[in-house]
Amino acid sequence: MPISSILTVTVPVADQERALGFYTRVLGFEVRTDNPFPMGRWLTVAPEGATTTLLLASWFPGMAPIGGLVLGAPDLDALAAGLKEGGAAFQGPSQEAWGRQLLFHDPFGNGFVVSQT
Repeated sequence: MPISSILTVTVPVADQERALGFYTRVLGFEVRTDNPFPMGRWLTVAPEGATTTLLLASWFPGMAPIGGLVLGAPDLDALAAGLKEGGAAFQGPSQEAWGRQLLFHDPFGNGFVVSQT
């Protein structure tokens, strides 16, 4: 039976409340679930309308940050302004052979690539 979708990607964070602020206020994601969980909260966020969510998990203290998850955004200049205002480390936007992109890290060292859509 083939796999039909990616439901959730786990993003390791040290502080779920701080992560929630970054992903909702700086990136504009919406909260999908925020439920008690034996080791913290089952806290997922996603861009409006997206089917895949990010699980902001604090119960993996030894898990290395993720890197290279590719996101899409229609306006990289607006995203760069929001990241700058939110104090996030980022590079770009830059024009590459495959299109326009921006790189950023969340407050916990997780790295993302954003392609202009």
